[in-house]
Amino acid sequence: MKPTAVQGEWIAPASTTRKIAGEQATSKESFGKALTDALKDVNRLQVEADQAIRSLEVGKTGSLHEAMIALEKADISFRAMMQVRNKILDAYQEIMRMQV
Repeated sequence: MKPTAVQGEWIAPASTTRKIAGEQATSKESFGKALTDALKDVNRLQVEADQAIRSLEVGKTGSLHEAMIALEKADISFRAMMQVRNKILDAYQEIMRMQV
């Protein structure tokens, strides 16, 4: 689930946008699915990085360059996920501070 740049504008992937005709998903389901998909992507990148390191250690196929790229992808995606988590927690805490 990666955004793509088109002429300098960021466009969300089609899987995260709500379809008006046909499919009527609630925002709760869409948001939850988007978070679940993002976590699965982060986990997949972490597993790929681990496999790249293991293959490098035992001398199988793969190079140091490919292993470092896999590690950096996993690191960047994990950091982005943590920032999203922090923003969600901040929003939750702000809502909890509101007086009813």
